[in-house]
Amino acid sequence: MKVLAIADEESKLLWDYFDKSYLEGIDLILSCGDLKPQYLSFLASFTHVPILYVHGNHDERYDTVPPEGCICIEDQIYVHEGVRILGLGGSMRYKPGKHQYTESEMRRRVRRMWWKLWRNRGFDILLTHSPAYQLNDDNDLPHRGFEAFRNLMDKYKPAYFVHGHVHLNYGRKFPRLSVYNETQVINAYEKYIFDIDV
Repeated sequence: MKVLAIADEESKLLWDYFDKSYLEGIDLILSCGDLKPQYLSFLASFTHVPILYVHGNHDERYDTVPPEGCICIEDQIYVHEGVRILGLGGSMRYKPGKHQYTESEMRRRVRRMWWKLWRNRGFDILLTHSPAYQLNDDNDLPHRGFEAFRNLMDKYKPAYFVHGHVHLNYGRKFPRLSVYNETQVINAYEKYIFDIDV
């Protein structure tokens, strides 16, 4: 299965200079948030594959203009061709606003999913906006990752952890790819394609 992961900045190749051939062979699109809803709707109009998304910390606009033809998987486990995708959007709370959480609030979200996690026997992809604590995150509160995500990876050992939020064009050099125990970690900033064995 070929997966296109996107986050934080609209790719000119997929919008301004769009060529439909770029989506050929793509079986699933995962959005990690902070993208214009019109961008996701645009992609949905050119493909029949599921476009799954979680919210970024700047996605309050989705309340009034949701991305058409896309599926929000916040606090859900979505199964596509046998691949289980767990969605947990948002960032660390650094000011009043929607889609921001304290560490305790994120842990509560995870605890409320115990039945879904048990029923699905875990998950294969953790799809988030923020990175995990001390794993591709930064020292400032807005870009600090969640310990709850590390705990999920420790317990369920998913094949992939796909996140956004920390831009590759920031001053610090965030890795595009890394590994945490048995999990491949992908920073989906702008766009990244990867393959999953199903």
